[in-house]
Amino acid sequence: MNLESKGLISLDIDGTIYDYKLYQSLESLSRTKSQRQSAKELNISHTVFNRRLLKAEEKLGCKITEKVGNGTILTRNGLELLEEFQKYQIRIEKTPNINIVGGHISSGLLETIRPPFNTNIYSSSDRDAFELAKRGAVDILTLDDPLIAYERDIDFTPIAYDYLVLISSPNCKEVKSINDLNGLNFVNVTGSAQRLAWNTLKHYDIDYNITHKVNSQFDAFKLVKNSENLHCFLNASYFKGNELLKFDTRHVISLIKVSEDKREVDEFIEYLLNEGQKEIKNQGFAPIQ
Repeated sequence: MNLESKGLISLDIDGTIYDYKLYQSLESLSRTKSQRQSAKELNISHTVFNRRLLKAEEKLGCKITEKVGNGTILTRNGLELLEEFQKYQIRIEKTPNINIVGGHISSGLLETIRPPFNTNIYSSSDRDAFELAKRGAVDILTLDDPLIAYERDIDFTPIAYDYLVLISSPNCKEVKSINDLNGLNFVNVTGSAQRLAWNTLKHYDIDYNITHKVNSQFDAFKLVKNSENLHCFLNASYFKGNELLKFDTRHVISLIKVSEDKREVDEFIEYLLNEGQKEIKNQGFAPIQ
């Protein structure tokens, strides 16, 4: 897709302009995973919501949503389109709200706990989010994996702990020990904390194969569940699976303060480290306290 930003939050895609209504639909659907719930949230009928997505897919010539069980998720093209909208909105928006951008897991956590602050939260990969933060376009950067901060010796603030679980295709033999991982095929999620799992497997001399690469953990989960003899390590806060590498893959969900001139940013971080810890625990993460 050839994308060019125009207007407040409109995009020119191959000569066709898509306005904020599509952006609102994609943003809502990325959170609810339900067309009916998103339609209700936007105060439109399910028929209108569905037609809006279908018209966009017809013009784009690609799928931007996909049915998974009883819900609907964004495809890779849908996620990329949403991220383009979000990046452009961040660049042009002048607001007293706290602008937060980060990895899918960490930003999703902040969206679900609904802190008592006015926030704009945008989901991306850790590395794309870091590029936006470098430009000073956001107030807070959240990280699914602190690797970027480690690599650059940047101070970060842990707000929760998470670990990885093994997800396997329905027909796969049960994995009972780490040696059972020998010769298995895996899906790699770009920019996730999976590096901890790969490092562990290498440490134990496990011979594994990465046969697929995707950009989101939800795409990885869908791929594994609809395939044969495929496996993936995903965050336990969002997925239930084999806890074989629970202690080897424990890691922090963290944030980096980017803005120095907003008092609300310090208050928001203070909230997450104190009152917000109970909400963080309720979302399936281990609190830091």
